[in-house]
Amino acid sequence: MQVVYHANYFVWFEVGRGELLRSLGSTYRALEESGFLLPVIRADCHYRRPARYDDELTIRTQVRLLSAARLRFDYEVHRRADQVLTATGCTTHAVINQKGKPTALPVEIREVLE
Repeated sequence: MQVVYHANYFVWFEVGRGELLRSLGSTYRALEESGFLLPVIRADCHYRRPARYDDELTIRTQVRLLSAARLRFDYEVHRRADQVLTATGCTTHAVINQKGKPTALPVEIREVLE
């Protein structure tokens, strides 16, 4: 069909999350090493225009804190050549500790994400 496989958007959302954390001076690895995990508990994608094979894309990612132990990342995927919005989406994440128990993000991490 010459269009990007729909599930690839969720991989790109993950890349967007990682790059956002890196741009804020942290990494997902550092978050995990400090004892916090962010499993996805909901993922949505709205496909607006097709992205084609070999299109260069830009993923814009924003974080929205929903509560002390839950956050959401919002995404926009744009085709670089013409800035057409190809998809929007969001992922909601629980904050858990290494034992899998819900926990609140520490204040210093919350401040970075705000």
